[in-house]
Amino acid sequence: MNYQETLDFLYHRLPVFQRDGARVLELKLDRTLQFMHYLSEPHKAFKSVHVAGTNGKGSVSHMIASVLQHAGYKVGLYTSPHLKDFRERIRINGECISEEKVIDFVETHKSFIEEFKPSFFELTVAMAFDHFASQTVDIAVIEVGMGGRLDSTNVIIPLLSVITNISYDHKEFLGDTLPKIAFEKAGIIKPTIPVVIGEYQKETFPVFERQATALKSELIKAFEQSLPQWFQDNSEFDLQGPYQQKNRLTVFAVIEELITQGWAINEQAVEDGMKNAAQSTGLMGRWQWVEPIVLCDTAHNAAGLAFVLKRLSELQFNRLHIVLGVVSDKDLTEILPLFPKRAIYYFVAPNINRALSAVDLRNQGELYGLIGNTFSNIPSGLAAAKRAASSEDLIFVGGSTFTVAEIV
Repeated sequence: MNYQETLDFLYHRLPVFQRDGARVLELKLDRTLQFMHYLSEPHKAFKSVHVAGTNGKGSVSHMIASVLQHAGYKVGLYTSPHLKDFRERIRINGECISEEKVIDFVETHKSFIEEFKPSFFELTVAMAFDHFASQTVDIAVIEVGMGGRLDSTNVIIPLLSVITNISYDHKEFLGDTLPKIAFEKAGIIKPTIPVVIGEYQKETFPVFERQATALKSELIKAFEQSLPQWFQDNSEFDLQGPYQQKNRLTVFAVIEELITQGWAINEQAVEDGMKNAAQSTGLMGRWQWVEPIVLCDTAHNAAGLAFVLKRLSELQFNRLHIVLGVVSDKDLTEILPLFPKRAIYYFVAPNINRALSAVDLRNQGELYGLIGNTFSNIPSGLAAAKRAASSEDLIFVGGSTFTVAEIV
């Protein structure tokens, strides 16, 4: 198989949550552990940092990896989902896994894959861990896919666990209250392994305290950190956005703990790594200007969108145009009230099976005073916005990772 044929095999033969939704999920670890055993336990072959949370876990993972890279280490980075290319999920020092290695992994293990029938995510985790082990990384930063307790990544025993924050997302799997969701995230806390909590939240912090105490794990409060002076100038960081300051606090606490554990990371590596995280690791889609008046962000739940839309309201522009697309299982009653009524809307549907149709999104949007037209796809919606916008206007593209993926 060539690379495209390999991807077709993965997408069409395996159940994919991003494409097919809830019916493909089977949240438990025994299958991942079986896969690891078949691969000779690659998850035990490298040191790691494990990162969970509702918002910010991707940015935090990339920043941690960037700092470690600038400190001179060979750093694996596993994140999900990807924006443009499957290979973005698996990187070493910012370089995506090669097409050849993806092909080789699938061809080598094709018989097992066809018999075992792992989910797409289980296979991706297995491929990442096998790659990091075979390439002898010094350390890997592993981002949780969903939740934590039963996520496939939770077979590792990390040096440090990290939980960024908790808000409502995937309630059908993780629970319908913040403490229930926090319990699932707290599942990555391991006995005697320190855990960094990025953000204090009254409803969730006691959950983490109880779990850390029960497991005799040191609980590190990132939100109480004192920061160096160079943190103050937000413009010097290539990861922009109103939420990144909290993420930086979390990363700083993680790096301090790794230094305590004996990792050689000097202040210059911390500063350079955090200021150049997107460039060093190839991160896209976080408060990213793709053209002079076109801004996008992958925020897709209520908490993330509230941050982004507040920052949007603080920018200087004449008229605001919003190209909006979401997935069908999104709770629109939580997110649509956050959007400004005075914007001009271009309702679109991402090119995936789980997309909510542009017509349905427009109809729901009108209930909240969001007025605009529908378009057959994201490029046509963006093109219409660019035709209508002046150089003094702002076009924002968002609502879903999959919406942003089609324009970056």
